[in-house]
Parts: sequence; structure tokens; C-alpha cells
Amino acid sequence: MGAIKGLGHVGIYVRDIGKMERFYRDFMGMTVTKRDAKGTAVFLSSDPEAVDHEIALMSGRPENERPKLIQQISLRVGSLQDVRDFYHRLKAEGYRIQRVVSHASAIGCYFYDPEDNVCEVFWLTGKTSWAVTAETVDLDQPDEAILAQVQEHWERTRVVPMGEAPPPELAYDPVGVAGR
Repeated sequence: MGAIKGLGHVGIYVRDIGKMERFYRDFMGMTVTKRDAKGTAVFLSSDPEAVDHEIALMSGRPENERPKLIQQISLRVGSLQDVRDFYHRLKAEGYRIQRVVSHASAIGCYFYDPEDNVCEVFWLTGKTSWAVTAETVDLDQPDEAILAQVQEHWERTRVVPMGEAPPPELAYDPVGVAGR
């Protein structure tokens, strides 16, 4: 039996495919790699040379309902400055930011796309951490301060083994944090 190698793509049912395409293409900087003839499906990739698509937008999300169709869409960026740049662009464009946190292994900026799906842009810090943990980060601080916070966070959480729950003082509730 083969092993999973990584995330292939996330499929999202959407109400307004044009608006969602513009968000993921124009704001998030992804490339449309293919679409169907009826205008009901759009596929996007952050690196079309490496992967055909990472997000598939599909018409058909029910109107006048608030179904939770996905938990989050997480997209990796190359640097802490990239996370900071997205954060400032999101604020400037009026998108709703949920939170900015350190997971010790990554710094993530969580926000909502135009149809209220939770998205994250994250940068891998180079620290391995198996703890499900999150601490608020202020991206207006200098890199040195943020990296010191990550180091301190990692020092406290690195003792959590893979597959184990962290002790209560290190744990966090992703549902409670999401406020949904």
C-alpha cells in the first residue's frame, strides 16, 4: 500500500464562482490552470509547473444557508515577510482577519475569503513541533522579536511527542479560536 505524499488539492463549493476566482487568482496570486466549458468549475495552482491544481472551485454552494464545507485552506509562503505582506494587503483590501499565530513550527495568518471560508497563509519556521498549539503574534514587531517568540514557544512545546495531546497549559481550542 502506498503512502500519502502531501496535500493534493482542496475543493470548495462556491456561490459566486467569478468573485471567488478573482480572489484566489488576483488577490492570492494563484494561476488558473483549467476551467470547464459551462463556467461551473475553475482550477488554480500556486506553481503550475509543479502541480496541476491546489484549489478547485465548484459552483453549487447552497444559497441562504451557512454550511461549513471546509475547515480551512492553508497555503504556504516562502518567508515571514510574505506572511506580513499578505496580512497588510488583507487589511488594506478590507478582508476580515481571524488571527495571526505561532504554531512554533509555523507562523500563520488566518482570514476569510469572500464566501467566509477560513484561509491561512503560513511560513514554516524550521522548528519541528508536534503540539497542537497557537500563540498570538504581532506582525508589526521586527523579525528578531517574532523569531525570539517562536524560539521560546518551541522550547516549551518541543517535548510533545508526535501523535500525543499537549498538556492543558499548551493546548488550544481551534473551534473556540475560530469563533464560529
